[in-house]
Amino acid sequence: MKATRHAKILELIQNHTVTTQEELQSLLEANGFYATQATISRDIRDLRLVKVLSPSGIYYYTQSNTAPADTLQLSGDSVFMRSIRSVDCAGNIVVIKTHSAMASAVCEAVDNSNRPEILGTIAGENTIFVLLKTEHFADEFCAHLRELMKKNLSR
Repeated sequence: MKATRHAKILELIQNHTVTTQEELQSLLEANGFYATQATISRDIRDLRLVKVLSPSGIYYYTQSNTAPADTLQLSGDSVFMRSIRSVDCAGNIVVIKTHSAMASAVCEAVDNSNRPEILGTIAGENTIFVLLKTEHFADEFCAHLRELMKKNLSR
């Protein structure tokens, strides 16, 4: 059901100028898909939909084609995974500790992930601050990185 709904969402945003989640919800319902606002919000995140400005000054949803959806799910032998020592969060900030002189490389991987919930990053020598839109996004991002680290350790 989720994959079918995702395909329908992509079709709808290609054929309509969808400006709000409510509008997307109405279009989905008109096509026989019933989803809550929370589900639609997750779908937007999962599909990496972004809002862009039209020539007429209206922001509408479109698919971000600048990076694959799972850019941070790199192979276990990647510089990214070998460089992270720890991940923690406080409020809407995620702190990533790396081995010495590796923060810049890891920060680049985070920046290239093009995750819309990330507002910005700052890297030092071995520490990265990632500012996310909400505490919820920070918790999810932190958990995602910890899961990637766990997978790397099991290899």
